[in-house]
Amino acid sequence: MSVKLEYDGEFAHISLNRPEVLNALSFEVLSELSSALTRVAESDARALIFTGAGEKAFCAGADIPELMNRPLMQELEGAAKGQAVFNQIAALKIPSIAVIHGYAFGGGLELALACTFRVATERAKVGLPEVKLGLIPGYGGTQRLPRLVGEGRALDMIMSGRTVAAEEAERIGLVNRIDNEGSPLEIGKRYLEPYLKHSLCALFFAREAVQRGGRTGLEDGLRIERDLSTLAYRSDDAAEGLRAFVEKRPANFKDC
Repeated sequence: MSVKLEYDGEFAHISLNRPEVLNALSFEVLSELSSALTRVAESDARALIFTGAGEKAFCAGADIPELMNRPLMQELEGAAKGQAVFNQIAALKIPSIAVIHGYAFGGGLELALACTFRVATERAKVGLPEVKLGLIPGYGGTQRLPRLVGEGRALDMIMSGRTVAAEEAERIGLVNRIDNEGSPLEIGKRYLEPYLKHSLCALFFAREAVQRGGRTGLEDGLRIERDLSTLAYRSDDAAEGLRAFVEKRPANFKDC
């Protein structure tokens, strides 16, 4: 199986499992990944961790031989499929993290960009090298990268196709942290554990406010924040959180 889904307590763990080809994203892998994401969304998991099998790569990108000699409509459908699968990641109600250990190029980096957070080991190398093949990113890279690091830095990476090391990736905000302690799964769990004490509803509303607001002007963004803040107040978790504060005790959130 090219995509492995396992559960570890409150964590779901998806591992790309093709180390012999640096965990490349074939169209079959994308289909398996979509199915795994559907199962995660239907599960009781409260966070999702992505890793890649082996020591060399998180995911080295698309399976290049599959991309050759395709009719125009197949090329369009291929990009739409990759975007749809990565949109599944971005739409999850739970926080997600990509632990980038080794290479994350092309579609591999685009997968990581769809996650809520990204952590790198010091060996991580990331980039969108499609321009070197006469192509451009097609699974969301031209849209998610500038929203994360700014248009100038994104254009530099996309138009040069250059490789970015872990230290630079952290400096420009492409990854949230560099961590070398333990396995990729342990790194992901350690990063996400502080979030699990909070209400998943509040975490989702907060992420929606930031991401939706970032795609519009300030006035509309404030309206989005106002509406989502009001929705948060109507949740049982908000009532519990306020009571717990007044009663000086830890809140017992139920994620609703």
